Amino acid sequence: MKDSPIKEQVNLPNYRTRTPEYYLQQIEPNILASFNTEQLQVIINILTQAIPQPSPKIVDFRFNIDLIFSRFYLVLFVGKDRRKRNRQYIPERLARIGNAIAVVMLLLGANLVISGVILLFAYLLKSAVGIDFFPGHISDSVKEL
Repeated sequence: MKDSPIKEQVNLPNYRTRTPEYYLQQIEPNILASFNTEQLQVIINILTQAIPQPSPKIVDFRFNIDLIFSRFYLVLFVGKDRRKRNRQYIPERLARIGNAIAVVMLLLGANLVISGVILLFAYLLKSAVGIDFFPGHISDSVKEL
């Protein structure tokens, strides 16, 4: 009988909580027993350096957008850059243009949302205080009826 493409869910630790010992447990026991203490310590040191260490983020904004035909996600992180080296590759021209367009769209969208909230707050504040910039306009004619 063929192996099913759907594998059983195994209780794996969360990716962020994996330790070098977790990865050492993935090695077959007879191979793991063949390592001496010095070799195991070197492997643990290499795994410790290779496992990404999460850094605190000022902003960690994640959400999904469910459309009829597809599902998208948006992730925005703001925090200190702790990477040791810059990218080894330069993105292609099309990718850079796409990134620039995405940044402009995100900034415009954020600007519109913030501006809308400020204008709504100002309008509600004006209405609560009772300031009327256009006397004799719609609100006065409705009161007369």
